[in-house]
Amino acid sequence: MDSANFRPRLDPRFVFRWEPSQEAFILLYPEGLIKLNPSAGEILSRCDGRRSVDEIAAELAAVFAGDAAEVAAGTRGFVALAHDKGWLRPAA
Repeated sequence: MDSANFRPRLDPRFVFRWEPSQEAFILLYPEGLIKLNPSAGEILSRCDGRRSVDEIAAELAAVFAGDAAEVAAGTRGFVALAHDKGWLRPAA
């Protein structure tokens, strides 16, 4: 996956939202739900099909004052995993 050009968006079979009772972001799908850790929630909240993976990583590094290389590696890894699981797809 080319992180400079891949612009991920949520697959329409999933609903992403903040769940107050779980105090976490979740992904809902017909068979259940997935409770996301805070980092995953921050990444998915930015997967709108307009930003590339690299742009998402740069934004997260700036917002959370993290090491840019470490944030980029973590973001690319999570996006690849979410894509493999079918949660994310390329923007049309």
